[in-house]
Amino acid sequence: MRKSTPPPFLLKTYMLVEDPVTDDVISWNEEGTAFVVWQPAEFARDLLPTLFKHSNFSSFVRQLNTYGFRKISTSRWEFSNDNFRKGEKDNLCQIRRRKAWANKQQPGALIQAEAAGAAPPPGPQESVVDEDQRSSSTSSSSEFITLVDENKRLKKENGVLSSELTSMKSKCKELLDLVAMHTRLDDQKEQNQVDGDQRPKLFGVRLEVEGEMEKKRKRAEVSQSASILLSQLACK
Repeated sequence: MRKSTPPPFLLKTYMLVEDPVTDDVISWNEEGTAFVVWQPAEFARDLLPTLFKHSNFSSFVRQLNTYGFRKISTSRWEFSNDNFRKGEKDNLCQIRRRKAWANKQQPGALIQAEAAGAAPPPGPQESVVDEDQRSSSTSSSSEFITLVDENKRLKKENGVLSSELTSMKSKCKELLDLVAMHTRLDDQKEQNQVDGDQRPKLFGVRLEVEGEMEKKRKRAEVSQSASILLSQLACK
């Protein structure tokens, strides 16, 4: 007898759960009896398009529901199916997709219910409406959770960027303070040299020595650069 092949959706989902590279996004629970989508936003953005050609987490959840998976936790996206377990990939063949008309009533059951005076079981149209309402509720809930997770991630990234910007401004200020202090020391040194200047005079005017002129030029350049940086920092 030829062995049946599991549906592609189940194989792809099992492959995602098994992959250790993505354990921080999706993985088995501690017992290996269910799997958990730890980061729905990242899962929808980065992993779904690679295998399912869409990035809609709600659609993924609805697909799980059609194969009999149950959400077994209120605090996280944890899904369970008795035949979807770690190390038991062969059992995927036993998972069947639910039929749209699974709750279709039998004529005999309807007649018996009417004879007993009981309300008849829900018809196909009523079952479809109930299923649509449940799917809509699940979809809205999953989309809200996805948005909340994305908002948390953006807030975290914003905090990191703000911290880095504060650190950079602090280092820039320290650098500017150092340049300013160096300039003041050079000015003071120059003044002391003027007070005890022993350079030769020509017709009563002291002659500029080449080394002294070069020092003055460099100090002027440093002072000018420091002023530019200070003005830029003030603008920010």
